[in-house]
Parts: sequence; C-alpha cells; structure tokens
Amino acid sequence: MTEIDTPSPLRQDPPQFPMERKCPFQPPAEYAVMRAEEPVAKVRLAVSGKEMWAVSRQEHVRQVLTDPTMSSNFKHPGYPLQVPVPDDILQAMELPLVAMDPPVHGRHRKEIIPEFTLKRMQALTPRIQKIVDEHVDALLAKGGPVDLLTELAIPVPSLVLCELLGVPAEDIPEFRDFAETTVRSDVTPQEVGMAIHQMDVYLDKLVTAKEQNPTEDDLLGRVVLKNTEEGNLNHREIVALARMLISGGFDTLTNMIVLGVAALLEHPDQLAQMKADPELTRNAIEELLRFLSIADSAPSRVATQDLEVGGVKIKAGEGIINLTASANRDETVFENADQLDIFREIGLHSAFGHGVHQCPGASLVRVELKIVYDTLFARIPGLRLAVPVEELPFKRATLIQGLDALPVTW
Repeated sequence: MTEIDTPSPLRQDPPQFPMERKCPFQPPAEYAVMRAEEPVAKVRLAVSGKEMWAVSRQEHVRQVLTDPTMSSNFKHPGYPLQVPVPDDILQAMELPLVAMDPPVHGRHRKEIIPEFTLKRMQALTPRIQKIVDEHVDALLAKGGPVDLLTELAIPVPSLVLCELLGVPAEDIPEFRDFAETTVRSDVTPQEVGMAIHQMDVYLDKLVTAKEQNPTEDDLLGRVVLKNTEEGNLNHREIVALARMLISGGFDTLTNMIVLGVAALLEHPDQLAQMKADPELTRNAIEELLRFLSIADSAPSRVATQDLEVGGVKIKAGEGIINLTASANRDETVFENADQLDIFREIGLHSAFGHGVHQCPGASLVRVELKIVYDTLFARIPGLRLAVPVEELPFKRATLIQGLDALPVTW
C-alpha cells in the first residue's frame, strides 16, 4: 500500500481533475509526471467540465499563492470550484475568509488571529489533554480491536472545536455532515446547497444568541463582543466566519489523526524512536503534514491580469489549481520526497497553504496532533493495525484524503 503507483499517461486532452489516489499515503501518480513533464498544465474539472490550469511544483504553487493579481473569490466565473455549489446559493452566500481578497481579507482575518496565539493554545492545552485522556481511557476499557476513527479521531477534534466555538457537543453530528458534504465531489448541487443552507440557519441562531447574551468564554463570543465595541464585522460576516472554521476544522484533523497513526504504524523503526524521545513528535508532525498532504490542493485562484507561471502564459479570468500534495513531493525541494522521514529537516511545506491565506488554525492543528500522538503511543505502546494495511478502507471522491475506518488493537 505504501508503494508508489506506476504513473499513468496524462494524455487525455486535457486530463480530468481531480485525479484519484490509489493509496491514502500517496498523492495521485500523475502528479509526479506533471512535475517532470508539464508543471503548469491544463486539466478539466470533473464536476463542471471546465478547463483550468494546475501547477505542481512548489515554486509555482508559492508564486500563485503570493501573487497579488490572483483572486480567491469563489464567485468569480473563472474560479475552479471543485464542489458543485448551485449558482444561486453561491451568489447569495457571504464569502468565507478563505475566499476573500485583500484588503477585506485582512480586516476579517485579524478578528480571529488572537484566538490562535501561543498564549491561547497554552490555555487550551489542559482541556485538550483531558479530552484525549478520557477517550484513551475508553479505548483501554473497551479493549481491542476498535475503530480508532470513531472512538478517537472523530470525537476529539470535534469536541475541541465545539468548545472553542461555544457550540453544544450534541450538535457535532450535524456539523460533521456539513463539513463532509462540502468537500465531496460526488454529491449533487442540491445536496451541497442544502448543507450550506442548513448550516447557515443553525449558525445564524447561534450567533444571534451570543449577540443577545455576550460572553468571553468562547471564540465566537469574544468575536461578537469585540464587534459590539468596534463594529468591524456585521452579523452575516460573523456567521460566515463560523462556517469557515467548522468547514476547515472538522474533517482535516480527524483525517490527519487516522492517517498519521496508520503511517507511523507502517514505519515501526521511526515510531519506536519517536516513542523513546517525545521531542521528536514535533518534527514527525511536520513530516506527516508534508508526506500525507491530506488536502491534495490548496484553495485555488483566478487570475485578474495576464501573467506568466513557469514559462506558461495565463490569461486574466483563467483559474489555477494549486497542487499542494504535489508541491510537498517536489524532489528539487525535498530529498527522497516520497519517503516518510521523521528526522528530515523539513523546511517549509505547503500543507497549510502559503501567503496571506495560510491556515490561521495551524497552531491548533499542531497542538492537537502532538497531544493525540504522544498520549496514544505512550499509553498504548503495543498499538498495531488490526487488519493488513492493504485492507484499510480509504475515502474516495473527496477533497480531504482519509480513511473510512482504522481498525487497531494491542
């Protein structure tokens, strides 16, 4: 399962996108061919049939993500949407932070940056540790084999995010359905539209309640309080901010937990050294973020002016997909890029994007992963896969890579 698949020919004209992973640990084999032969290539979106550009080398991904002439606006007709959002829903919705351009983006982003500072993460750490401990207690009481996805990887980040935002834990299933639906490419436009509508209705009530009874106990409450004083965001903009945090914070951490555990169990020598020296965990996390690249592509862009990327002329109005999973395997940047190496001097990977839109919640991801990995492997040192790695069911037709189950025992 960890072997690299033999690259298949790119020469459909242009090839369909997204391209399928054959192994959850490895990006689509076509990416290596693209980096070598056509690093700025035309692809055809499966969801719409529209032609877009795809960039696969790290230098080009970073150029696109930092070019001020590139727009993040989902509503632009040239934007490479990979999920079938109905146009009436798309045009009516308040844009999330990830789809805003400067200077509006900067005004909104500064509202949540204080929520992810080192001080705030230190304050959250004891509560995250308690949540993880309780779930590992339950695992040990239950005894193996268990599905680590349902017993640990789903509830832990879900509970942490709900506590951070100040939403009831009983609403977790609803939030998770929303987060999963909006990253799938095999759902209908009606299903995506309904998910967005239902989540906006829920969040509208939640934000209204916090506006009526302001509190400093959670992130949304603090944003509401700050805006009561400063008036930087209106009600709909706070709802959109909450929607983005839910969309970005549920599925990503869940899948980093299960894929990270599976990858480490598949590399027992490296895992043994990490267990012997927990200081290695931080470096291991950066390497896992690079190696697994659970989001094959970073948020896309659309050119607002003619420009050149990698010697290819791109016209104003044309969309560009940034293949971060490919950039993280760029052999000119990472030696033996297809190998997991937790001792690697990692440098800058692109797992959290790059530039002004770099993921604001990266610090929370790192804190949660360290607590989960350290606690899990320290308290269950004999943890192992309960089925051969080839039998692990992995997700398909989704923008976030992961597993549908992770059976483990000890």
